[in-house]
Amino acid sequence: MRELFLLDDDVVFLNHGSFGACPKLVFQAYQNWQLKLERQPVAFLDQARDFIKYMEPVRIALAEELGASPDDLVGLTNATEGLNIVAQSLKLEPGDEILTSDHEYGALEKTWELVSDRTGAKVVEVEIPLPLVSEEKFSEVIINAMTDRTKVLFLSHGTSPTALVFPIKKVVDEARTRGIITVIDGAHIPSLIELNLNELDADFYSGNCHKWMMAPKGAAFLWARRDAQPMLEPLVVSHGWIPQSGGPEQIGPFGNSRFIDCFEVRGTRDPAAWLAVPDALNFMKKHNWNEISRHSDILARNTASAISNLTQIPLLSSAEFCAPQMVAIPLPDCDVDELKRRLYDEFNIEVPVFRWKDCCIVRISIQAYNTRADASRLIDALSDVLKLHA
Repeated sequence: MRELFLLDDDVVFLNHGSFGACPKLVFQAYQNWQLKLERQPVAFLDQARDFIKYMEPVRIALAEELGASPDDLVGLTNATEGLNIVAQSLKLEPGDEILTSDHEYGALEKTWELVSDRTGAKVVEVEIPLPLVSEEKFSEVIINAMTDRTKVLFLSHGTSPTALVFPIKKVVDEARTRGIITVIDGAHIPSLIELNLNELDADFYSGNCHKWMMAPKGAAFLWARRDAQPMLEPLVVSHGWIPQSGGPEQIGPFGNSRFIDCFEVRGTRDPAAWLAVPDALNFMKKHNWNEISRHSDILARNTASAISNLTQIPLLSSAEFCAPQMVAIPLPDCDVDELKRRLYDEFNIEVPVFRWKDCCIVRISIQAYNTRADASRLIDALSDVLKLHA
């Protein structure tokens, strides 16, 4: 499958989870949209002429993939943008609490720190017991931390540093019964696991299309429950904005809902990555991606097991809660920056190596273009550099 991608042949690319990798055909569709834009930029970007009609089919196609209504999601640049929109829109006060876990993405930790500084609300971080082997224990520790001061529950659906899939449905439902706003970071989730946003029924969910969906860089979405949409205000106010004067059915200046017009029409931008999302979805359907992903997942788990056997350090979860195709593997204590440098400079392996809490981690991401030889090279390189022996 590697010939279908644009990756350099001389690099063992085991880091699909960071920014994805775009197939050649999808990248060509992306460039075709850019050419179309440049050939008549006024008509393309004019909301009354072409822009609105180009954006809507993407929302329809993506909504079908995500188990959602096209009226409840908008296209953005990345999940961090979507989650910032939500976090900075919420009306929090001193004494309010934002409940979260100790597995969250660093950029969003900073986002909630900013919100806390501005509002006086407090971030409450819950430690998730590891290894994660039980939905019941996960839910228990989150629910037990909810108080009458908890106003927001913010959780990753798929964690970035630890590559876990959190079983969030039960805690989302419990939060709703308590009137707690649920904000879910789904940056890694679209096309990694089956996702039905209507069934999950959080208040807000943001995810990337440029990771496992393999759209071009800069394609993401924000989904909001219909009755929660009036809470949101854009980070950038442009021609699509109007004051909030009604409920979720309020019509925006360009004929969509206020929610869609506020976030789709926000100044001059290149929407080509978003417009190529249907091409990414079609690429996966054409190549039977579910079956390909299953084989990639097997290779990822086998690789993780082999490294764990070498280090004699257990993995962070049972198979049930490990993200498909992506595994965070604990390593012996080491200089993580030096290890990452040597893996790249000496073995041509692109893979994240970092310290999370007191744990050194190598996080592998296996996509269709990866082979057993790629996995073997990583295992041999780690054995060599860290002096591991079976």
